[in-house]
Amino acid sequence: MIVDALTPRDLPRCADLEAELFAGDSPWPLSGFVSELAASYNHYFALRTEPDAPVVGYAGISVLGPPGGHECEVHTIAVDPDHRGRGSGRALLDALLEVADAASAPVFLEVRTDNAVAISLYERSGFAVAGVRRNYYQPSGADAYTMVRPAAAEVNQS
Repeated sequence: MIVDALTPRDLPRCADLEAELFAGDSPWPLSGFVSELAASYNHYFALRTEPDAPVVGYAGISVLGPPGGHECEVHTIAVDPDHRGRGSGRALLDALLEVADAASAPVFLEVRTDNAVAISLYERSGFAVAGVRRNYYQPSGADAYTMVRPAAAEVNQS
């Protein structure tokens, strides 16, 4: 698997995957991906089986706040079901965490409380549950954990 930059030509495939994977929870339309990719504070990555191949996964993170006070927020991590269980989610998360580590920033994310696989991945990467957001996902009404990983500098000082 290869992780590289998500490009505008990848976005229709991302929107298709999004509709498949998150059908019950307001999947992002193509226009949402276009605006997210265009924002200067966002970093989006593609997962491919080989160079220039179609996207089989994608992930995005924003770097927010002033220099010296940055925080990062994971927007999404998604992997085609046919490519799960091979370290794909881990590869995408690692790319996102490299962005956060370069900014010396803590990382926040939301994850469905019933997504045990994702929660386990995040915990192995240093995230901890910070709270619960009731009815976060719509229209399903599923709850989400807010999880946080301290800035890498804080982790290394422990």
